[in-house]
Amino acid sequence: MARVLVPLAQGCEELEAVTITDLLTRAGVEVVTAGLDAEPVLASRGLKIIPDTSLDQALDQRFDMIVLPGGLPGADHLNNDPRIHSLLQRLADAGGYTAAICAAPKVLASAGLLDGREATGYPGTLEALGLTQVRLSGEAVVTDGRVITSRGPGTAIDFTLVLIERLVGKETRDKVEAGLVR
Repeated sequence: MARVLVPLAQGCEELEAVTITDLLTRAGVEVVTAGLDAEPVLASRGLKIIPDTSLDQALDQRFDMIVLPGGLPGADHLNNDPRIHSLLQRLADAGGYTAAICAAPKVLASAGLLDGREATGYPGTLEALGLTQVRLSGEAVVTDGRVITSRGPGTAIDFTLVLIERLVGKETRDKVEAGLVR
């Protein structure tokens, strides 16, 4: 069974965090949400989310993918946490998937995982970084190798369906998507 880590920072975008965890779970993926601290996560619009575990407890576990929800200041908290950068780099080096949506692709950029790749994010977020080694795209979801990025809350379903297809195949993606009655 595929395992995915979804780190949750204070101020994350709840629509993205919930969509990612919900749809991956519907696909039979084991999802572990991990808070950066020991507190319930207060998301950007006031929703309280209780993570499954703390990031410290998840550090030595095996994951096939790490998915970063965006939102502000959540993405900034992720970006300022060296444990996140270390986890991302370690998983990328091991051939796993790294994914981020909204403002969170800047965390992948800071970890050096977007160099030489095509990526997207919330409008203006990646552009503000002055990235010269990243090909910026306006597409809703961009997959470049084992790095997957997306633009924002409105693209969360499409983003997660791509994650499902990468992890467990097109047939499962199609089943999950059919159940959404889009």
